[in-house]
Amino acid sequence: LGHGAMGQLVEVEAQRKGDEIGYIVSSKQSGTSVDELARDLHGHDVAIDFSVAGAVLKHVEACAQSGVPLVEGTTGWSQHDEAKRIVEQHNGALVYGANFSIGMNVFYRIIKDASKLFATLDQYAPFIEEAHHSRKRDAPSGTAIKLCELMTDRMGREVPVSSTRAGYIPGTHRVGFDSEADQILLTHTARSRQGFASGALLAAHWIAGRKG
Repeated sequence: LGHGAMGQLVEVEAQRKGDEIGYIVSSKQSGTSVDELARDLHGHDVAIDFSVAGAVLKHVEACAQSGVPLVEGTTGWSQHDEAKRIVEQHNGALVYGANFSIGMNVFYRIIKDASKLFATLDQYAPFIEEAHHSRKRDAPSGTAIKLCELMTDRMGREVPVSSTRAGYIPGTHRVGFDSEADQILLTHTARSRQGFASGALLAAHWIAGRKG
């Protein structure tokens, strides 16, 4: 679902790993109704969505109706409660994340632990910096928002986020803890979109046959 840069990369990576691509939905088919899309999706093992925020709930509904588990990798959408309601109503399956990079999901855990350590040290001020290519629509990124939520929950204070959109940057996220005496900086840098595609396919194989 979605055949832009990420969708095309997922297609190539899936075929390279021996998976069969049964159906591709591009932006040209944005007018397709939920019922029509559900019929076209029926019988597939899993769907992967890297489209646009405005199409997410439609894709969730269509997949849930057709009984196809969905890996939701689109960024910039926030109707998580509504998506869960739709999935539960149809006894479907959905896994979503702000970033499917395996390295980033390890990075989340590192930031959780670091935030706990710094929660009791008032002299350190937390901050987040993120940078992406100029074509990325949402700012701050979904990953930066997720990092901010993780840090705020554990530190009990506001964490500022700054965003840069320029050139061809695949994605860089920096989490810092700054004091008068020193600064600690933790950085995740994506060298390409390959990690996102690999993580989404890993999730697709994991969710096939599951519910919830």
